[in-house]
Amino acid sequence: MDTLNFKPIFLGQCIIRYQVPLDIFTSINTIYENNVHKLKPANVQLVGKIEKEYSLFYQGKDQTKMKNHNFLPKNVYQWFMDIYHHYLDWNKIQNYKINLNSVWVNEMKQHEYNPVHVHQGTLYTGLSSVMILKLPKNYGVEYSASDKPQNGKLQLLGSASGQFSKVDYQPNLKERDFYVFPYDMRHTVYPFNSTDEVRRTLAANCDVDYNPIINRGAE
Repeated sequence: MDTLNFKPIFLGQCIIRYQVPLDIFTSINTIYENNVHKLKPANVQLVGKIEKEYSLFYQGKDQTKMKNHNFLPKNVYQWFMDIYHHYLDWNKIQNYKINLNSVWVNEMKQHEYNPVHVHQGTLYTGLSSVMILKLPKNYGVEYSASDKPQNGKLQLLGSASGQFSKVDYQPNLKERDFYVFPYDMRHTVYPFNSTDEVRRTLAANCDVDYNPIINRGAE
């Protein structure tokens, strides 16, 4: 993993942007497109105001809304695990155990959105992530302040405070971007208004079992 293309962003907590290898990116899009007709709807347990949200992987507790399933090949699953290990090791988290909990695809069309929210898996501690699979050619008319476009933007909201703190982040999204950040970091996606265009992203939750006391001040 030493050759990873990644960039850290700090909002009190750490976001890391990775670039997805082309073979992993292509594989996920192909799996989704070839299986969408038989994938389980994920929006029964999500807050997004999105019609098409479909689950590729779930390894949590069986419940009435979702049972265990897996559409990920071994190399894709392992890539996710390697990335989460890299994030935690880079942030000097020690003596942890991880479990990939869930992976799903959001296919947003015009006027759909994700309200401000946080994630959780089987545990309340873990890592959220967003992968950019497909972007609209345009996001439609900005009804005001067109020099500061907001349509379709992902916004991550940090918990830092004080002078010169950076408290939110709106990345200039590109296909193959993969953003990893803690479960409790609030984030949102704004609607767009271009017709016949979709904004396809993948979201994944990875539970992290660790002791925050022994990790306090670790170098």
